[in-house]
Amino acid sequence: MFPGDEKIAVDPDVYVENPSTANDDQSETTSVTSSIYKGLIENGRRYQTMRENEYWSPADELQFESLEAGHAVAIILESDRPNPLLRSPIGNSPKNILDIGTGNGLWAIDTADMFPEATVRGVDLFPPPQTWMPPNCLLEVDDVLRDWTWREKFDLIHLRIMLGAFTAEEWDDVYNKCYENLEPGGWIEQLELDAHLECDDESIPKDSMTATWGDTTFGCAERSGRRIDTLNTMRDSIERAGFVDVHEKLYKWPIGAWARDKQLKEAGSLNYRMWSAGLEGWGMWLLTKFGEPNPWPPEQVQAYVGKIRMELKSPQVHAYQRARRVWARKPTA
Repeated sequence: MFPGDEKIAVDPDVYVENPSTANDDQSETTSVTSSIYKGLIENGRRYQTMRENEYWSPADELQFESLEAGHAVAIILESDRPNPLLRSPIGNSPKNILDIGTGNGLWAIDTADMFPEATVRGVDLFPPPQTWMPPNCLLEVDDVLRDWTWREKFDLIHLRIMLGAFTAEEWDDVYNKCYENLEPGGWIEQLELDAHLECDDESIPKDSMTATWGDTTFGCAERSGRRIDTLNTMRDSIERAGFVDVHEKLYKWPIGAWARDKQLKEAGSLNYRMWSAGLEGWGMWLLTKFGEPNPWPPEQVQAYVGKIRMELKSPQVHAYQRARRVWARKPTA
């Protein structure tokens, strides 16, 4: 059961609305060429060119802005813990940590600061937009579906907000690779979000664009062959790969600063920023290729997400999305 499912208290009177990559000499990851930096421009958005088959999420400044806000939300909602970046009990002196789908690299950078004696690698299909990293942080461009060439075993492998990144078979391959490349007793940890928007008080009208977003994008993703229900499937997939001692935490991420609770209000304000910056990127590729009854023109996508953005901005709409964190251990023997 998700938190609630208790209701989040509403305050009706308040609403607040330069690329580089590093590969050390022990890694055989793909070198970064100018074409990878430039990416593929389509409908005004930039996409990765690393993987031959397309991936729906853009890799451009607006999408990185959305990821930055999401990173902040995740930290705020764990801010009562000594280490808000993770829940896996890896101790105080891990040696090697891998962040798959590092995006803008912020989790890897913050984790490298948290564990200065560890080597923290962040890997993604597009170069993270960072010009400075701690000396123990390496941001690399590679495809984790290919053979892994890192020589060290990891104490922790982290994944976050990767819905739609892989097919079901590819997810199994990734989890198996994680299992094989962890030290005995090492941990995997994943945090995922639901694309459906919900409320506890009927403040999302049934005839609104906001009410249609989840089912619309889920349908597009299913037709694309990459479902975006990772939040619901990852625990079973992780267990199937052989992990044990499986834990999970369920969340409601408010969208907008409508909650009375101070922590939730701050998280909700930032989550609105994540949605405001991210909506077009989340919908453009899916809807222009797999929209129903026919693929949508880009102008229709922009009008659709613009309407949702305005609906979510209303202090009368008390929307949230569900989130789940799963962490599990590789057996020691």
